[in-house]
Amino acid sequence: MEKTLTFQHVSYLWDEAKALELAHDEVALFLYRSNLLGADLRLTNYAGGNTSCKITEIDPVTGHPVDVMWVKGSGGDIGTLTKAGCANLYVEKLHQLKNRYRGLEFEDEMVDLFNHCLFDPKCAAPSIDTPLHGLLPFKHIDHLHPDALIAIAASKDGEQIMQEIWGDTMGWLPWQKPGFDLGLQLEKIVADNPGLRGVILGGHGLFTWGDTSYESYINTLEVIEMAATYLEANYGKKAPVFGGVKLSVGPDEATRRRMAADVMPVLRGLASGHRRMLGHYTDDARVLEFVNSHDLARLAQKGTSCPDHFLRTKIRPLVLDEAIMHQPAAAVQEYLQEQFAAYRQDYAAYYERSKHPNSPAMRDANPVVILWPGVGMFTFAKDKQTARVAAEFYTNAINVMKGAEAVSEYTGLAEQEAFNIEYWLLEEAKLQRMAPPKALSGKVAFVTGGTGGIGKAICEELLKQGACVVAVDRDRLEETQADLRKQFGKDSALTASINVTDADSIAESLRASVLQFGGVDIVVNCAGLSISKPLADTTQADWDILNDVLVKGQFLVSQEAVRILRQQALGGDIVNIASKNGLVAGPNNVAYGTAKAAQLHMSRLLAAELGPDKIRVNTVNPDAVLRGSKIWEGDWAAGRAKAYGISVEELPQHYAKRTLLGEELLSEDIAKAVRVFVDGSLSKSTGNVLNVDGGVAMAFVR
Repeated sequence: MEKTLTFQHVSYLWDEAKALELAHDEVALFLYRSNLLGADLRLTNYAGGNTSCKITEIDPVTGHPVDVMWVKGSGGDIGTLTKAGCANLYVEKLHQLKNRYRGLEFEDEMVDLFNHCLFDPKCAAPSIDTPLHGLLPFKHIDHLHPDALIAIAASKDGEQIMQEIWGDTMGWLPWQKPGFDLGLQLEKIVADNPGLRGVILGGHGLFTWGDTSYESYINTLEVIEMAATYLEANYGKKAPVFGGVKLSVGPDEATRRRMAADVMPVLRGLASGHRRMLGHYTDDARVLEFVNSHDLARLAQKGTSCPDHFLRTKIRPLVLDEAIMHQPAAAVQEYLQEQFAAYRQDYAAYYERSKHPNSPAMRDANPVVILWPGVGMFTFAKDKQTARVAAEFYTNAINVMKGAEAVSEYTGLAEQEAFNIEYWLLEEAKLQRMAPPKALSGKVAFVTGGTGGIGKAICEELLKQGACVVAVDRDRLEETQADLRKQFGKDSALTASINVTDADSIAESLRASVLQFGGVDIVVNCAGLSISKPLADTTQADWDILNDVLVKGQFLVSQEAVRILRQQALGGDIVNIASKNGLVAGPNNVAYGTAKAAQLHMSRLLAAELGPDKIRVNTVNPDAVLRGSKIWEGDWAAGRAKAYGISVEELPQHYAKRTLLGEELLSEDIAKAVRVFVDGSLSKSTGNVLNVDGGVAMAFVR
């Protein structure tokens, strides 16, 4: 089966061999098509658009064949869609809902009636777009939000441009909020124009179809390819792109990223006035072209057009003055505070102008998208994935504006229509159904020694509680990052190289944390090593490396991290992993024990100093975590065995026996101790020490 066009602007991903494997299962083939379409962000964003197929099933009640529609369920994503994410409904019952429809004023009541049309009552919840698929006569339907199509849909002369590209083979429906009435309009335009291959929804997106999954897939790609080709041929003809370049000489990439890292904690702190946010930064070429242009302010003020874009990016972005890049830090902070205050005031005025008597209460008034000429785009949301997706959606909105301005004039969504989407009662109900956040949701943990046994266990424990984690260490970086992302998702974890004895290396790894997640909230000083020798055998090099890594390292990491914590002004936690050896005077341990004692007292000193900043500093004292711990891979185990007159193999049992509980200590035991210091359980505790040693009486704090 050959494609009919050579595609330049979309990805043709159909594998005929794979399709043949699925040919016996039309739903599986529909899911395959959906996943291919969702894999190309030029066609639709994460959770954007929906796809469907209509097949014949046997009614479990009557035993007779019936037409059933499978369609992406509410909140799903076509790129990762499975059967579990689909709703399936009786087609005949969907059509019978026409008899119950009472008009636009009663649109929302139809959503509950969709549940009475379900073929399988246990399937995913139907979305508001269900009738847009169900009332059309086609077996396979794709509803997408391609940049090229929305550029035409959001153009002042969009319908005329559609005629130029496709003639009479495409239909046009003016903007209308999705719902049952829009489904009726789609049904009518198709019935009145039997030769259509698709319909453009003004300001919104595209509907295309086919008799088979493959025909629908090819039709969708061809329509989008034709739109993109038309736009490409017109870029720069009418006028320079985005009115031409305003900032012709901006910072180079390294400087941009340093500037972004310097300001991002301040932005994050300001954006977190309602709830703690995570950030995303991009200096994508498409973003820079837009933010460095003459038309930035004019177009940004118009907002986005497609509802899927708007719901994730808010009414409009906050646009910063390019001149702030030349100001001192104090002036920048004051400027940003003023800009956020003005944005919140403007958003509140928009809410008051647009609200209805039954509108939900005003939500977070802070911006989601922040544009800085010369530097790029920042987005902030409740979790990293949502922040990243918001950036992707606004990048799509930039593509839309670029295309629309090339062939006509871009028109954003009218303010009242935008409000009606943002504060739609159905959207509010969806928000209310979301699971409550985990204890550490919205927080970023920076863990030194994060790829070792204890360090990695700490990372995993904090990730389980909803945190994002930056694991920094000297080795095992790639494998640790891959493993953490496999367990907790690709947006959850980052690894970076660090040398805790070098201030520049520490600053660079913290900069990576800021650029990835927006800042840092929890700092765990877990990097360490151990050397066990008698006094006579302890060299100056032994002394220096222990104190450099354990004491100086804790000091330098804390110093740089506190600078970021203070920029955010959100408080924070520092947890230092010391040792029972900081409290107990054991044999052959002078350098290590002294360094651990210094770590303990530094923790108390920092707690005393950082209290006014709401930065808590606490210590966890492990003892003899043998399994998986890096320090036991070298000479330390042999040194301790020699000190106690036993073999290395006898060490685990020796350490367990000497405790009051008689238990072996594991990395996860230390991780849980860190967690209780940072998850809110001990929010009024600072300067404290938590021994996790199985009960060593000599180490009791007194």
